[in-house]
Amino acid sequence: MNYSEVAKQLIPLLGGRDNIVSAAHCATRLRLVLKDEKKAEQKAIENLEGVKGAFASSGQYQIIFGTGVVNKVYEAFVKETGLQNVSADAHQEAVKQKMNPVVRFAKTLSNIFVPIIPAIVASGLLMGLLGMMKVFKWVAPDSAWVVLLDMFSSAAFIILPILIGYSAAKEFGGNPFLGAVIGGIMTHPALLNPWGLAEAKPEYLDFLGFKVAMIGYQGTVIPVLLAVYVMSKIEKGLRKVVPHAIDLLVTPFVTVILTGFVTILVIGPLGNALGDGITTVLNFIYDNGGALAGLIFGGLYSMIVITGVHHSFHAIEAGLLAKLGVNYLLPIWSMANVAQGGAGLAVFLKAKRAKTKEVALPSALSAFLGITEPVIFGVNLKYRKPFIGAAIGGALGGAYVVFTNVVANAYGLTGIPMIAIVAPEGMQNLMNYLIGFAIAVGTAFITTLLLGFKEEESSTIIK
Repeated sequence: MNYSEVAKQLIPLLGGRDNIVSAAHCATRLRLVLKDEKKAEQKAIENLEGVKGAFASSGQYQIIFGTGVVNKVYEAFVKETGLQNVSADAHQEAVKQKMNPVVRFAKTLSNIFVPIIPAIVASGLLMGLLGMMKVFKWVAPDSAWVVLLDMFSSAAFIILPILIGYSAAKEFGGNPFLGAVIGGIMTHPALLNPWGLAEAKPEYLDFLGFKVAMIGYQGTVIPVLLAVYVMSKIEKGLRKVVPHAIDLLVTPFVTVILTGFVTILVIGPLGNALGDGITTVLNFIYDNGGALAGLIFGGLYSMIVITGVHHSFHAIEAGLLAKLGVNYLLPIWSMANVAQGGAGLAVFLKAKRAKTKEVALPSALSAFLGITEPVIFGVNLKYRKPFIGAAIGGALGGAYVVFTNVVANAYGLTGIPMIAIVAPEGMQNLMNYLIGFAIAVGTAFITTLLLGFKEEESSTIIK
């Protein structure tokens, strides 16, 4: 493959150099910000050598090349367009400007919570190991193993506000270490740690006529997000007026003291109330809607993925883990994801064109590993009916996992990798997850074969 030639051919098909604002790439896709996405010649782009699909979503025009190819095309592309010096931050800012407010909000939450996923997954697996040691009595209940593993597994949730504080400050444009300090204030040892306590009764402090509950925010999500957002605004405002000579002394001091008081007196209690309200509503729907809730959520989730709003769900799932210790939403999302893979396999089996098969199989396998964008935009949505088949599969799989109360002890993993955070909750939980997996994939596969599709149908661009 001649990467330079592909790059040269891409430029006019994207509306010319003047229509290209910035470029970046992920593991499989070239990600572009275009002034006018309507100028992109969809069919011609998809027919280029090496291209496995193209779609517009969340402020970017994305061209699927695949692992190992996309980085080489990117190098040639930025050289041809002169975009080598456009920084990653500038690209992200350009992406945000192209998004509508709802998608921009969802992307912001995603940028905050995705970096925390490894810590949450590690804690979930450690909790599973600790649980098995207790259930199967591998060691005595008072063993040092139990004590230490309990420390290791709960640490991420106890210091969750610090982790979120650091990540959120980076996203909001504040100093990440000041964000961590705000998280530290909210989890200070002087405050009662309510994490894991059913009936936590704090002492009260009389401060300027206010009764301040001396209770911490370990394991919370919304209070620290609100606090760090306010902190970033205060910090950026101060940097505009404080002289550079004393900025290092004045700005951090005033930022921390102002944010600290506002957080303890106002933001913390309000954020807790908001978080409790969201959890209560979700629990009501889950408890009373039952399989119907799973049917609806599982069927509609892939439509939400198209809009990009699904990125915001990490915050809700983190809140569930903090309040309940389990995540009952992720199994539903997983059913929708693997159903897309099942529909993609049906397309691979039934397709006549070699290029369609070339895209469908790896995209379907990617969906089973939790990455659905290639199969959604490159295959199923392109031919429409496979997307409908996947929605039906996701709905039935979602109904089953809700009906059988399947839960996970972390967030961030779906499909096959999700087994790692489902298994620690018990063998029955794992078996029901695998049954739901089979229902979702099998239904999507069969439904897509029955519905059929026309390969010559035009591609769909999602704006």
